[in-house]
Amino acid sequence: MARTAQDVLADAVREPAPDAGANRLVSLVADGSAPRSAIAAFALEQHHVIAADRTAFRHLAERSAGRPAVEAFFAPLARDETTALELLGPLAAACGLDGRAVREYEPTPGCQAYPAYTSWLALQAEPVDVVVALTVNFATWSGYCAALGRALRAHYGFDDTACGFFDHFARPAPEAAERALAAVAAGLADGLLTERLAHRYGRLLQSYETMFWNTLVGA
Repeated sequence: MARTAQDVLADAVREPAPDAGANRLVSLVADGSAPRSAIAAFALEQHHVIAADRTAFRHLAERSAGRPAVEAFFAPLARDETTALELLGPLAAACGLDGRAVREYEPTPGCQAYPAYTSWLALQAEPVDVVVALTVNFATWSGYCAALGRALRAHYGFDDTACGFFDHFARPAPEAAERALAAVAAGLADGLLTERLAHRYGRLLQSYETMFWNTLVGA
């Protein structure tokens, strides 16, 4: 029986995810023991992550020109990064950061490995393989954001505006899943999907994601 897009994405999501305790920062924020400086560092690092990811997604959309279903997956992601950048403002302000602090901050290698790898994928990988890898990692990221949104309200006194960044990613749009299925279906039809590589990319993205969070523990 031929593989379907649903089969491919379901198998990818079933790949072993990071252990529940692998993300040390989320665990610390969840019980209120993380210092505010770590949350501020998150906001500062994300300014660099989002800018890099937006460029990567734009490039993947450009590389997918002529393949409407694949291009339609990446183009909205690039636009969504602009929204995310806007939502970082209230979070940074709640952490006591101003524009100068954001401009002068020097990012750390452990936090920027993730966007560096996303950029590598944008240059080197088959775009439909990247669709699978990102879909897997977005599910993990969404869960982290939901946990932080709850914890920052409960333990740190952040209001809804300050938590808007986390709320945004904690509620993935249903159409995003539909776009992923359409892109993978197109990749299967064209014979361009390589599941082994897609799983590798997803595994590495999740590892770099964990590295990002754990680097912030000492901030």
